[in-house]
Amino acid sequence: MAEKMPPSPGGGITPLQQMLASGTGAILTSLFVTPLDVVKIRLQAQRTPFSKGNPACGRARGCSHAVVSSSGKCFLYCNGLMDHLYVCQNGNGCTAWYKAPGHFTGTLDAFVKITRNEGIRSLWSGLPPTLVMAVPATVIYFTTYDQLRDCLHAQMGSWNHYIPLLAGALARLGAVTVISPLELIRTKMQSQQLSYRELRLCIQSAVAQDGWLSLWRGWGPTVLRDVPFSALYWFNYELVRTWLCRQAWLDGATFTVSFASGAISGTVAAVLTLPFDVVKTQRQIELGDSEVHPVTASKPSSTWLLMQRIRAESGTRGLFAGFLPRVIKVAPACAIMISTYEFGKSFFQKLNQEQQLRGL
Repeated sequence: MAEKMPPSPGGGITPLQQMLASGTGAILTSLFVTPLDVVKIRLQAQRTPFSKGNPACGRARGCSHAVVSSSGKCFLYCNGLMDHLYVCQNGNGCTAWYKAPGHFTGTLDAFVKITRNEGIRSLWSGLPPTLVMAVPATVIYFTTYDQLRDCLHAQMGSWNHYIPLLAGALARLGAVTVISPLELIRTKMQSQQLSYRELRLCIQSAVAQDGWLSLWRGWGPTVLRDVPFSALYWFNYELVRTWLCRQAWLDGATFTVSFASGAISGTVAAVLTLPFDVVKTQRQIELGDSEVHPVTASKPSSTWLLMQRIRAESGTRGLFAGFLPRVIKVAPACAIMISTYEFGKSFFQKLNQEQQLRGL
């Protein structure tokens, strides 16, 4: 019988314990989902090779598996937890694992051949950037959400059903705002191979020329996708979890209930925010190209103009490109993350209760 976990409100644990629980969830999610993404990218690589001037890659829409700029210099992939933008010189270097040869007939065949010929560690080739960026972002996001939700519960009475919606939106807005400059700095370091001193001078020059807001380039499309996703995710998660507990006559959510609620709510949010994901992917590719060719790069279009351009070129279906791969990655990532996080909070709640009883 699955162990019962207390309701979602995070009373009884400290913010540090919430951070530990969310950090553990982010690490486990990365460990489970990254191999799937590596396999998907390798399967795509044998259909649309990573090569300079490949027009097929340049026209890629959405975050299906991997998206490559038309110059072959910029490489973006998504593992369900976070998007990663690689800017490579001469179309190589950081994507050696992507270009590794192999003929695969399907997902299972790719898993077997990669493990046998390249070693099992190759399945986690894209893990380092996930841990560097996604773990702190997730820690900030989940801890802020719990703190905001508890605060709003104390302030708002009859609006309880909308608290997850508001807390989820505000928490994601804060996390995106904090992480956005770090993503830009990492992109600059990858594209220009800068030392920390050179990076500092580069940032100072950019700030002097364009102001502090230049450090938040790409923030708008990220907010347009991630904030609605977060609001919808937490709103649906609380509804689905409560409904499942009621159907199973449970006083508190089990690990299974949290897992299923996370998968369902993540799927719904991913589908509804897919157009913004397509736009965000295009803006990230433009950002990468501008880092490689800062003089010749065209000025990025606004989010709404970019949506209109995609719709004019590919129709309304173009705004929902990459539907299935996004759902395949986001659903398990959300399920693993939230169920691990809830389990971690349950563990710390019980630990604190035992310590209090021993202190009496």
